[in-house]
Amino acid sequence: MGYQQYGISPQLVARIKLKMKNPATKERIKKLIEGVNKQDLQDPARVQRLVKSASSIMNEKLTGAEEGQIVRFVIAQKIDPNNTFHLIKLWGMFR
Repeated sequence: MGYQQYGISPQLVARIKLKMKNPATKERIKKLIEGVNKQDLQDPARVQRLVKSASSIMNEKLTGAEEGQIVRFVIAQKIDPNNTFHLIKLWGMFR
């Protein structure tokens, strides 16, 4: 299931992908998610904090609705950051 089905706009995704090409931004995001595990990514409060922090790092002003859409998307994906298959699947969604 793609991110658009959660109401996340392709324009937002395009802006974030562009910002992630900046090495300094990418490193700050990597530090933010360092040590995050599957349980963290199933906790709505934890995911919301990560979304707020990441949007701040990237200087993206998200509405409450956009934050909620991203949180629901992340939880629905049941991401395990230690599972290479999950990471490849996500990579494919955002190519």
